[in-house]
Amino acid sequence: MSLTSSNKIKLGMEAPNFKLMDTITDHLVTLNEVKGERGTLIMFICNHCPFVKHVNDEIVHIVNEYRQLGFGFAGIMSNDVKKYPQDSPEKMKEHAAKHQYSFPYLFDGTQEIAKAYDAACTPDFYLFDDELKLIYHGQLDSSRPGNGLHSNGRDLREAMDAVLNNRKVDEDQKPSIGCNIKWKE
Repeated sequence: MSLTSSNKIKLGMEAPNFKLMDTITDHLVTLNEVKGERGTLIMFICNHCPFVKHVNDEIVHIVNEYRQLGFGFAGIMSNDVKKYPQDSPEKMKEHAAKHQYSFPYLFDGTQEIAKAYDAACTPDFYLFDDELKLIYHGQLDSSRPGNGLHSNGRDLREAMDAVLNNRKVDEDQKPSIGCNIKWKE
């Protein structure tokens, strides 16, 4: 497991568009289709990463809670599936069913979308406002596998709550830490 931090990205960046296969429904999905009225969370995740496994339940809780409040969601998997077959679209579909993902779990087989977002690790969280401008790019919370902290989504929840309460999202954001995206050679 290679410990990698999310890249520093300038807030205000416009969300790169995408059209990717949702492994749950086998339909192509665009950014506009997942966009939420209040904001949109794009998550770079995968099946095998211990950091994603550690926060999976909390991700599902956040999606189920904040969708009702006007947020849209998508998970994107960009790893090289030849080297990491446990992240293949078939395995993504199984993983989504097992963890009851209620958001599109999209396959970025070309890795072009991960590059467009400058994603570096799994998990990597991007929260956009209602105009698809980046307002949060940071960690879910301070929990990590083995550090004894239970995942509660505190950092991401604070950013989403700021949106709901018409407050500015704190620009002091701690990077996400996880496994590096498994790039193709």
